[in-house]
Amino acid sequence: MTNIYLRLPRRHQQLLIAISVVMGILLLFPSDNASASRAQTSADSLKVATRYPAAISLADTSNTQDVITTTPQSPIATQKQPEDIAQVVPQPELSWQQVKVKSGDNLALIFNRAGFSANTLYKITSLGKDTAVLKKIMPGQTIHFGANKNKELIQLTYQQDRVTSLEITKVDGAFQAKKTLRTYDINERIISATIKSNFWNAAVDSKLDPAIIMNLANIFEWDIDFSLDIREGDQFSLIYETMFLDGEEIKTGNILAAEFINRGQSYKAIRAANGEYYSDKGRSMRKAFLRSPVKFNYISSSFNPRRRHPVTKLVRPHNGIDYAARTGTRVRASGSGTVIASSYTKFNGNYVVIKHGERYVTKYLHLSKKFVRKGARVKQGQHIGNVGATGRVTGAHLHYEFLVNGVHRNPRTVKLPKSQSIAKKDKPKFLLLASQRIEQLATNQRIMLASN
Repeated sequence: MTNIYLRLPRRHQQLLIAISVVMGILLLFPSDNASASRAQTSADSLKVATRYPAAISLADTSNTQDVITTTPQSPIATQKQPEDIAQVVPQPELSWQQVKVKSGDNLALIFNRAGFSANTLYKITSLGKDTAVLKKIMPGQTIHFGANKNKELIQLTYQQDRVTSLEITKVDGAFQAKKTLRTYDINERIISATIKSNFWNAAVDSKLDPAIIMNLANIFEWDIDFSLDIREGDQFSLIYETMFLDGEEIKTGNILAAEFINRGQSYKAIRAANGEYYSDKGRSMRKAFLRSPVKFNYISSSFNPRRRHPVTKLVRPHNGIDYAARTGTRVRASGSGTVIASSYTKFNGNYVVIKHGERYVTKYLHLSKKFVRKGARVKQGQHIGNVGATGRVTGAHLHYEFLVNGVHRNPRTVKLPKSQSIAKKDKPKFLLLASQRIEQLATNQRIMLASN
């Protein structure tokens, strides 16, 4: 090896010496990996869950080259510039006052008492239907007004009832109205009852409220004359909604299903998704004619072709039904049609005659007032007059006649035109719902019978 070195030119010998020196120097310094390995080895030598003196730390076991230092930024460098910050416009603090509605109050008086101008009131009442509730305020209710430091109205709140609230806010110089409705918790309730004296008493005894009682009668009024047809022993059952807020029952909702057994004949009605009522077979409960042109009154004289007239004492046909009721009781059209007579005679008093298509005619006699004229189109249930005692009568009542092809028929028993069926596409789903509802009613009736 020495002989080879000596044979080399002098310049080459010098170059080899320089390279050897450099390599020697490099070998004296450890690599980064070696330092990290030693640091890791030192750290790993510490046992878990063993307490060591405070002087022992990972910083002591690592090379200073592994410690990374940073230069802190100046406050100016770290501060967010204005364009980086979302601009939040603070809402002005409002001064609130509560105004209680007094007897005889109106909005003008209330706004004036609160210190706001008629122009402000006009802007608010011009917002539309949401603010229309303010025109129906009642004594005892309260309106809250929020004004800014300039005494300008910025916000108004009004709690119409436990469900409905109104908030009016001034935004960018203009008022905006927001109506809020709380959501009810809805439960279903089933009631069954047997009539002992009359329908109303039986319903009240079953804890039904007046709205549900009237709705039940309205559902079946095309099939049952509640003034005449109800008998002791008749039965009814229904499923209806009850509406709750904060665990307290507030009011009743819709009747979902009902059955009325009148004189042994069962009538069933189920509420469909469209809000209408249909029989369990899918036929509409609404028919061309109502059984009675008045509600919940009694009959003073029934259809009788050999009846003796109470004034003349002569035997004369009574081709209709007399509904005894107080003067002023509303009389409604039993079906849609055209008024062909609206006049007065000494026998009939004030009367109205309506033609329904080509076959049917209805007559309403002894009215105290008439509200339709000859030639007018009327709808089923429309208010056409009031019960009275005009003409040859002994007391206030409505005389009602029903003619088919010019022949008088008993309004109670005459066969009426068939009603329409539910839409074909909706029928399968409805029939499934109807069967479920009818089973619910039947189950409740069985439970009621078992408990008696």
